[in-house]
Amino acid sequence: MKLTRRLALLASVPAFLAAPACVSVKNQMRSTPTASIAKRLPALEILADQGPLAMNDGALPEDPLKLFQQECRINLTEPTDSATFGYAKLVVKKVKTLRTGRAVQGLQVLTFMIPAVLGIPLEWYKTTLQAEVQVSDAAGNLLGSYSGTGTSEVKVAMYHGYSQTTAPRLADIIALRGAMAQIRPQLDTATARLRPLLMAGGAVDNPTLPSSSVVTGSR
Repeated sequence: MKLTRRLALLASVPAFLAAPACVSVKNQMRSTPTASIAKRLPALEILADQGPLAMNDGALPEDPLKLFQQECRINLTEPTDSATFGYAKLVVKKVKTLRTGRAVQGLQVLTFMIPAVLGIPLEWYKTTLQAEVQVSDAAGNLLGSYSGTGTSEVKVAMYHGYSQTTAPRLADIIALRGAMAQIRPQLDTATARLRPLLMAGGAVDNPTLPSSSVVTGSR
């Protein structure tokens, strides 16, 4: 009887892992930190290349562009509805995700999932991501590249954590935000040089305002 019960619990582990957790990834997507650079760059066309992130099981194809658009709107560039003066492109260069703690799942089954019910995590997703922001003038001439590395550790848990379906995406999002947080002060320092070069290069022909929406890379 005990063996049958344990086998039933083992079969139910995927359901536990996929069960909705208490925190929403949508809230994380909207929570860009306000840390505006001292002198903003002029309005730019916003692009993104998800690179190796396209092969990861976490972030959606549109996530890098959406996050970078928010970062530019809130912290980096001036608002405009008429002209852009170059390009800012986010490029994901490297990404690595590790899953740890999966052995705990066997222990959870042996103890009838009691640790999970009490809030013990089932596993963790840990992502390390390297990204680069490339700034170019209206003619496409590269004016500067700025790189950063972000890390994350997201737990899969029934209450104070995330489900197995959302944890990988959140791990990528947090790591990408961390990389952009490292790039932001670099752009702050470089603005004095970049701004006159961008303005001297003139406006982009046929701008895609009010928001750019170019993303490359596919799964």
